Amino acid sequence: MAVNESFVGRTYPPMEPYSVGRAKIAEFAEAVGATDPVHVDREAARAAGHADVIAPPTFAVLIAQRCEAQFVTDPEAGIDFSRVVHGEERFVHHRPLTAGDEVVATLVVDSVRGGGSLALVTTRTELATEAGEPLSTVYSTLAVRGGE
Repeated sequence: MAVNESFVGRTYPPMEPYSVGRAKIAEFAEAVGATDPVHVDREAARAAGHADVIAPPTFAVLIAQRCEAQFVTDPEAGIDFSRVVHGEERFVHHRPLTAGDEVVATLVVDSVRGGGSLALVTTRTELATEAGEPLSTVYSTLAVRGGE
């Protein structure tokens, strides 16, 4: 089954809020080698003008990929995850994700482009606070290989 091109423009319902916690930020910062103290030291973060520790910029992908799973696992989308290669991730940050944020993610399928036995799928995940304050926009491109 090919990727369903009729999904272009589809917006999935917002996910349940994701609680950004200090421990998760510290764990992620260590995993990606982010050594700035604003990721682990509340006082350093406050001295830099933040309310609490802030997540490294790529932390947003944790939330975005959870939201993107709605599309990838939708049987009508026509995506065999075993045939997916992650192509690209791009972020537009409106403000840092901060410990204590409750993040709501909404997914939009921006494009499905076919070429031979490969479909390139671009999604956009909008991350915002529960009050609607924009936090980040995460663009993801997946290469979906066709069947044998």
